Amino acid sequence: MTLFSVLDLAPIPQGSTAGESLRHSLELAQAAERFGYTRYWLAEHHNFPGIASAATSVVIGHIAGGTKTIRVGAGGIMLPNHSPLVIAEQFGTLESLYPGRIDLGLGRAPGTDQLTWRALRRDPGSAERFPQDVQELQALLGPSQPGQNIHAVPGTGTNVPLWILGSSLFGAQLAAHLGLPFAFASHFAPDSIDEALAIYRARFKPSAQLAKPYAMIGVNVVAAETDAAAQRLFTSVQQAFIGIIRNARTQLPPPVDDIENHWTPAEKAYIARMLRFGFAGSAETVRARLKDALAQTGADEVMVTSMVYDHGARVRSYEILAGAIQGL
Repeated sequence: MTLFSVLDLAPIPQGSTAGESLRHSLELAQAAERFGYTRYWLAEHHNFPGIASAATSVVIGHIAGGTKTIRVGAGGIMLPNHSPLVIAEQFGTLESLYPGRIDLGLGRAPGTDQLTWRALRRDPGSAERFPQDVQELQALLGPSQPGQNIHAVPGTGTNVPLWILGSSLFGAQLAAHLGLPFAFASHFAPDSIDEALAIYRARFKPSAQLAKPYAMIGVNVVAAETDAAAQRLFTSVQQAFIGIIRNARTQLPPPVDDIENHWTPAEKAYIARMLRFGFAGSAETVRARLKDALAQTGADEVMVTSMVYDHGARVRSYEILAGAIQGL
């Protein structure tokens, strides 16, 4: 049976605050735990007015401390923004506090714009060292070796599970080479998904962490009692994507009755392509769309993000989805 999990971008709706968003994230994580989701991930984004999870490891601790059984982790940490030693210490600390519940997904994008990229003091060549940094981080989280002079404390020996995140063939190739699980960012960049998954599975080398390929896909899902209600809620997601392509990022906007008044035909076509794995509808509708996505990708796990303006409707969306996916 396919597993289903939650990707929380910690959205800040218009008129709300980061503090309220983070409190809502904890409430959603507690609900996701009750609904039976496997894991709850947060993502590193910087200088986004509508996203509250920039200090990702801190938010993970907030969520893990308020839940009991659900796995909690990063989807992901943008490793080139950080020293592998610092991330090993952060996630070694989280694993020490919440043993057996922490995941560490790793990406190589900056998670922001070029101006903020410079404010992060990011080394222009750091993305090129991503494969080496992943291996360094893996070694820091693994058992201590003879002659090893640098240790992550906490971190050494915790063996926090690593994932490679990506939206291109590069991530698929790296995950296969290192024998790590691979999460494809199809919730916003689905174009290369079929080729990336094929490469990952064909080239996978078993490792100490993973014996056979394990692929996760990302999807946007908004579920409601009716298709019309869900599609109206989904206009918040569509407006957020309009802001991204116009380089006018804002807090998450409320839904609108007529999205056609908010985009050009060219923007509509582009966003439709970006949101090819965006499913809005009743339980029956989203189940059918997810079934098609699983048939296309053969994914072992689905990571669901739901950017809904109203917190109660967002929790309800995950509740409806939890009932719809039984047996998928």
